[in-house]
Amino acid sequence: MSADEKNQRGPWYLLFGLAIGLGLGLLISWVIAPVTYTDTAPISLQAQFKDEYRLMIARAYQANGDLGRAQSRLALLGDPDPGAALVAQADRLLAAGDPDDSAAVLLALAEALGEAVVYPTAADTSTPTAAAAALPGGRPTPTRRPTPTPTAVSSPTPRPTPTPTPTPGARFAVIVREEICDPTLPPGLLQIEVQNAARQPIPGMEIIITWPGGQERLFTGLKPELGNGYADFRMAPGVSYAVRLLPDSVPAASDLRAPACTAADGSSFTGGLRLLLRQP
Repeated sequence: MSADEKNQRGPWYLLFGLAIGLGLGLLISWVIAPVTYTDTAPISLQAQFKDEYRLMIARAYQANGDLGRAQSRLALLGDPDPGAALVAQADRLLAAGDPDDSAAVLLALAEALGEAVVYPTAADTSTPTAAAAALPGGRPTPTRRPTPTPTAVSSPTPRPTPTPTPTPGARFAVIVREEICDPTLPPGLLQIEVQNAARQPIPGMEIIITWPGGQERLFTGLKPELGNGYADFRMAPGVSYAVRLLPDSVPAASDLRAPACTAADGSSFTGGLRLLLRQP
């Protein structure tokens, strides 16, 4: 080859050779024998794989509770604030719907590291934006759910106490009939107590008091301080009385008279009677 021919070809053959060499190098390094990273430092991982690494650390802490080991592992990622990084990752998961409930695991480790966190609940509809709210120095803090306003718990309405009533069709009978000689009581006081079959006082019972030439109606319960089944009547000396409780058609007690009593000093006074009427 003459010198003139070499000068005509110029440097193109060199450029062609470099291109072939570069292509062969890329083919070998990318396809035939690509570089494989083994035992690389976690700090060199991409953001996606760092997230996976944090989650594995959090799950390991959940299983063994070894906070010291978890801190050592997190330090390998080189995060300026490991707790804040855990919270930020939890926020991203919550924003994506957190399909496998990983956010709570991350937040548990963040809380163990001293980070203030709010655990997600089913009722929490707030959008997690912990990474958006930053403290001085760029440290993110989790968005806190608004504190629910306490509502007053209404007390159950008490059921009304059933009012004692007489047993239909059962006649009242005299259980107690006694003379009362008490000078402190009004003379001729007839004290009447009315009870149902369960021995409960019956308020509102109508009582008919009759005597020759006269009649009076009474109702129990008008003196509750003396009992709901209590009523009284003043008898005149020497007069016979009868007591009937409605709806009975016949008297429950008859020939009731105010007794003559003697006081401790030997003086005489008019005593009274006590009646206890009850349904059998």
